[in-house]
Amino acid sequence: MKKIIGYLLAGVGLLVLAGNSKVARAQIPLLAGIDVQYLMVGGLALVCLGVVVLIVFGGNRGKVGHITDEVPIYQGEGRKRKIVGYRTK
Repeated sequence: MKKIIGYLLAGVGLLVLAGNSKVARAQIPLLAGIDVQYLMVGGLALVCLGVVVLIVFGGNRGKVGHITDEVPIYQGEGRKRKIVGYRTK
């Protein structure tokens, strides 16, 4: 659920940045009254906040997902080691 919030924040930030263009300012009269720099800073802040939410609350937080819980059993020393079997953790 928190990943969705991060994506929404970043998406709204991108829309605000897109609203900063001349075409969007001509189509939406509300944007004409707002200074260009305020829209730029606000849009960048929303995008950055969305990315931070995705990094902090999303993903597997540094955990590596293994396909199996098996580890190899080696026989021999150095470069002559060979895998002779697998055991579970």
